[in-house]
Parts: sequence; C-alpha cells; structure tokens
Amino acid sequence: MAADARHVKRRRAEKRGHAAEYWAALYLMLKGYRILALRYRTPLGEIDLIARRKDVIAFIEVKARKLEKGAVDAVGASSQRRIRAAADLWLSRRRDSHRLSLRFDIVAVLPRRLPVHFIDAF
Repeated sequence: MAADARHVKRRRAEKRGHAAEYWAALYLMLKGYRILALRYRTPLGEIDLIARRKDVIAFIEVKARKLEKGAVDAVGASSQRRIRAAADLWLSRRRDSHRLSLRFDIVAVLPRRLPVHFIDAF
C-alpha cells in the first residue's frame, strides 16, 4: 500500500473515531453524566472520555465497531494499562480525588444503533 493511501485510510479512521467519541459523550450526557474531558492526553497515554456522575468518575474507552464483542475485545491488556496510567496522572492533579470512586468503562458505538455502555468493563 502506498504511503498516500495509508495516510488517507488513517485520516478516515481518526474521523470515524472522533465522531464515535462525540456520539458516546452525547449518549452519556443523556444518561446523566457530566463530561469532564474528551481525548485527555498525557505522556502515558490517552483517555477517550472522562465522565462524572455524583461521586463516580468513569474513564471511558470508546470503540466504533460493527459488533459489541468486537468493541470489548479491542480493549486489550496493553490498552487497559495505558488508560489506567493516564487515569492515575489525571487523578494526581485533582484535590478531591480521595473522595471519588473510580471506574473503567467501554462504550461501543455500533452502526445504526444506540451506543452500548459497558460499566466497570475492566
């Protein structure tokens, strides 16, 4: 595959991923969550969404896939370590972190369906 074709394919995947993140954020807001961060980047990794409902902070990985199983399976052990490390860094910058409950969720964005929210997925 030529470099230009790879670049175009990568850009399409990024656009699809960003659209899925916005759709997931909207869905979570409708469920009563407040979005604290979208694509939170650290030197240790990126968290797609950080959301809060009451005293629960959810660090959320968003996956756009055709099937729910594909979305959940796409968040492997290395992704989980990266997200946890980035979450630790985010928490270290919060004064109220000792009062918060933490959770790691996955939101599967599926074609022509509402997103599926897997609570406490890892």
